[in-house]
Amino acid sequence: MVHVLSSRVLLRPSDPERSRAFYGEALGLEIYREFGTGPERGTVYFLGGGFLEVSGRAAGPGTQTLQLWLQVADAAAAHKELLAHGVEVLRPPVQEPWGLIEMWIADPDGHRIVLTEVPADHPLRYRP
Repeated sequence: MVHVLSSRVLLRPSDPERSRAFYGEALGLEIYREFGTGPERGTVYFLGGGFLEVSGRAAGPGTQTLQLWLQVADAAAAHKELLAHGVEVLRPPVQEPWGLIEMWIADPDGHRIVLTEVPADHPLRYRP
């Protein structure tokens, strides 16, 4: 059996500085650690219960097979903040038929990110 102690998503951006500005400044993710030097240095961000490592450089375009799901406390507030930072909003916050409020953005390489708010009355917050 594999006993996983920690995990992270590895992202190889086409422009590391642009991606660090996006994740660190526009999204405001806190830095867990940094390593290396130069433009391809690594930065690992806290991502709720996991980590996002932005390091190295991609040889080709981003992929649609990688998508990030991030839970936020207030999707409407996140929407306003992201617009103020010039983030590309693919879809503003919408309450889905399953009750979650979701909005979609894209990182500089086109990787799709869903920001999800779990409303107070949603079954995911039910405490018997």
